[in-house]
Amino acid sequence: MSRGPRVIRTDVSSGGASISSPPPDPGCLDRAYARSCTAMLKVVQMVLLLIAFICITSSVWTDYTAYSYFEIVTMCDFVMILVFYIVYLFRVYRMLTCINWPLAEFLHYLIGTSLLLIASFVAATKSYNTGGLVAGATFGFLATFLCFLSIWLSYKVSCVTQSTVLDRRF
Repeated sequence: MSRGPRVIRTDVSSGGASISSPPPDPGCLDRAYARSCTAMLKVVQMVLLLIAFICITSSVWTDYTAYSYFEIVTMCDFVMILVFYIVYLFRVYRMLTCINWPLAEFLHYLIGTSLLLIASFVAATKSYNTGGLVAGATFGFLATFLCFLSIWLSYKVSCVTQSTVLDRRF
């Protein structure tokens, strides 16, 4: 991870140069993260999960167990994505260094996406052409696709970066 450009200041009186790092960002809000692609991806995932939840909740159910499972999975994924968004937005990862945040996010997406894919398939098969149920399953599949994209990005950050660091050591 790059810490930004370094500033080289020359001191006229001593004739030497000193290297200093840029000043830390003031405040606890990471505005650069809020504008990043991963943050926007998390926001879109949360919106799709919320729409899927609302579509399923407001429809007449054809199978109670299938749609209650879909509701639980969408809300759990929504809450976990929101937690990771807040952790990165407010730089909580700097205070809680005992957790490997990229690996935790990768595992969350791996498990959550698998459960969301199963829930979307079950919701789609039990919808019986009911409009709200079909719409909820469709938004579930869209959220699943974006979660697969997040898995790939998380894998790229957590696993590939760590393996290149280990390769350089040996």
